[in-house]
Amino acid sequence: MELAGSQSGRIVQWHLINHSSNGTFVDGYVMSQGILPDGATIQLAQGGPVLQFQVLTASIVSRSTTGNPPQSPLLPVLPEIGVVSPAISEKTPVCTHAGNAPGNLFCVRCGQPVRVEQTIRQYQVLRILGRGGMGTTYLVWNPEITNAAVPRAGLQVLKEMNADMVRIPKARELFEREASTLKTLNHPGIPRFYDFFVERGNKYLVMELLHGQDLEKWVRRNGPVQVGQAIAWMIQTCEILEYLHHREMPIIHRDIKPGNLLVQNLTHRIVVLDFGAVKAAGMPSRTRIGAEGYSAPEQNQGRPVTQSDLYAIGPSLVFLLTGEAPLRFLKRRGPVQKFLLEGVAAIPLPVRKVIERTTEPYAGDRYQTARELAQALAQCL
Repeated sequence: MELAGSQSGRIVQWHLINHSSNGTFVDGYVMSQGILPDGATIQLAQGGPVLQFQVLTASIVSRSTTGNPPQSPLLPVLPEIGVVSPAISEKTPVCTHAGNAPGNLFCVRCGQPVRVEQTIRQYQVLRILGRGGMGTTYLVWNPEITNAAVPRAGLQVLKEMNADMVRIPKARELFEREASTLKTLNHPGIPRFYDFFVERGNKYLVMELLHGQDLEKWVRRNGPVQVGQAIAWMIQTCEILEYLHHREMPIIHRDIKPGNLLVQNLTHRIVVLDFGAVKAAGMPSRTRIGAEGYSAPEQNQGRPVTQSDLYAIGPSLVFLLTGEAPLRFLKRRGPVQKFLLEGVAAIPLPVRKVIERTTEPYAGDRYQTARELAQALAQCL
């Protein structure tokens, strides 16, 4: 922000020029440039410091050589004269948030949250985003920037572990594992980790807020997806799985399904959500985790491998293309269950063959890497 003064006779005006991409708010309204009224409230970006602009006057004493008494008029002066400059002092404005439309998160006048449900550390809870068996997720406003190199102020997601889950050792382990795993990951298809802390015995995880809709809700609202779009989304999912599976210590997600695949509003790209079930490949597991119809046979037995994540791409495609639960197409054939998709008009033959291979009952008969599966999907376009 830049302030520039101009004077016409005895009238001084101060001009504000905004140079910030985050915006400058004057009395609650965005100003790119304009004349500042005396007493105006200035906010440097939404959620930034709030300042008050005030023009002071100075007493200028004229020396008399005629013996007349000196005159002391109060004159407004420019800062470069060196007598006085506009005083800018920190101020917390009192705002009633009047005039905001229903559902507004931030006041159109002061830029602050209209309603704060509760405050957990510095995180101001604006509303609940969702509830699950493991935890409750909130939309929160974080007014602080704790690291200039990685700005963290703004809207974020706060995940709170449910009180009844805190008493279960395995649940605590999975919640803490999600935090420790996200902290090590850096991929545009995975939410960024910001913070993990314990407050009054409750565990909290802070993550990046992503604007979009998960694929399960997308299909429920819009109906089945066109083949080309469904394949494109699954190829993007494979790219994220390739990143997870080829780390120094490979990570198995164990809960790939449309409800955990979010398509972003702006980029239309996929982000993989919910890392509460992740485990390192090769580590023993006595916990059976997975969504019915999406979970591979070996995963249901507590022995997941990286190909278990690839298995889930098959039923995810079935759901996207038909809008129906994939469990409907899973039939027992002898000692195993297989997806029987013959005659399903929404699934072209090349796609059907890919689904059938990636959902083979035995992991060794499937595509062995996410890249291999992505290439097979690309050939169906």
